[in-house]
Amino acid sequence: MSAHHPLSTSRRVRKASYRIGAQRDYSMRSRPLLSLVCGAILAGMTCVGTPSRTLAQLAPPVATRFQEPQQPIRVSVDLVNLFATVRDGKKRIVPDLEQVDFQVLEDGVEQKIANFSRETNLPITMGLLMDTSGSVQNLLAAEQEAASRFLQQVMRPSDLAMVISFDTDVDLLADFTADRGRLERAIERARINAPQSTVSVQGPFPTVARRSTAFYDAIYLACHEKLSREAGRKSLVILTDAADYGSKMRLEEALETAQRTDTVIHILLVHDPRFGSDWGAARKFAEETGGRVIEVQNEKDLKKAFDQISEELRTQYTLGYYSSNPARDGKFRKIKIELKKNGMKVLARKGYYAPRN
Repeated sequence: MSAHHPLSTSRRVRKASYRIGAQRDYSMRSRPLLSLVCGAILAGMTCVGTPSRTLAQLAPPVATRFQEPQQPIRVSVDLVNLFATVRDGKKRIVPDLEQVDFQVLEDGVEQKIANFSRETNLPITMGLLMDTSGSVQNLLAAEQEAASRFLQQVMRPSDLAMVISFDTDVDLLADFTADRGRLERAIERARINAPQSTVSVQGPFPTVARRSTAFYDAIYLACHEKLSREAGRKSLVILTDAADYGSKMRLEEALETAQRTDTVIHILLVHDPRFGSDWGAARKFAEETGGRVIEVQNEKDLKKAFDQISEELRTQYTLGYYSSNPARDGKFRKIKIELKKNGMKVLARKGYYAPRN
């Protein structure tokens, strides 16, 4: 990443403190050692009784802060892995399909499926992202309860999860760990960052200064700084109204980073009529990465949405193929999975970036 990137400037360090609130837990799976600081999201480490330090205190020189990982984990740079969920016409999960029921197309060309399996226990590395801006304050308590219940349902001993909150800042409340107790405590620490609005009376009409919501930045940082270093199934589950105010990254940049790291994004879209929500942005992130958007307006909706995501994460098909296109040009390639049985809908990512020499 260039030193002139919007998220790697000294101005960003002063304006938005991307912090850490927990230490790593490597007890369940061995993974490459990370430096104490990984770009903007790894901005400080805390333990009990120790205040978190800001990016300005721990960050390396700006020019190296956002470099790509030196040795990303890949089983094979040529093998394309797809994780798919299938539902019938009544939106029920279909768990018993065979390889012959699937057809995979890349840029319109049929591909030979090399690997196929029905996955219920393949380890998952996930990020739980919680919007803590003022627009979701009425649901925060319900979010915390439902999120803790979700982790209890979906996590297995081999899974890892992290917890991130975002508003003006993007805060890592718990780094990757299999310890559900640590994750639940992190969820409980999430707080709304929404001070009283400032009203300006200059000019003919009063205006209200809004706090920023770094939605796109949160996705970018979670994928680029954290999930890019992980292997296997990766997902983000985000509770938000999807409205972005003040991110340094654009939607397209955040989405590309999710696609490059093979991350599936599920969005639980919090809808409050007073603030509105950005359905377009939420749908774009979810559909392009193989995830879902589920609207939630109350505590009952929230619990039901988490149950649906939990079911999908635990009932997926894995399809792998070696692309018939030998070019290593780094270009985006469109993927389409078709089912030979009628009345069913498949949910999977819509493309990937080819390797580059």
